[in-house]
Amino acid sequence: MPYKKPTIEKLYYSIGEVAEMFNLNSSHIRFWEKEFDIIKPRKNKKGNRLFTPEDIKNFHLIYHLVKERGLTLNGAKLKLLENKEDTEHNFEIVEKLKEIKETLLEIRKDLD
Repeated sequence: MPYKKPTIEKLYYSIGEVAEMFNLNSSHIRFWEKEFDIIKPRKNKKGNRLFTPEDIKNFHLIYHLVKERGLTLNGAKLKLLENKEDTEHNFEIVEKLKEIKETLLEIRKDLD
């Protein structure tokens, strides 16, 4: 699971921090930002991108669709345009199941 949940919740994350969370290059983050309308980082006076936790959540959703489910960028865009709420709901279910699996694996390891 390449996504690394941040240990400290911040108001804004730099592009480097976001790239590190998803184990991607900064250029990949910029590309997805251009491709998907749901990602709208703020920019400071220097022009540096500042991503909110909502942007991170949207990146995680896009990452799930493209990298984990294997959709193309156009497929992911269509999925988000057609029914974003349903897609988010399914994503949340998958994430909860992954957490349950991790917990069960830890319990199994402790029992051995």
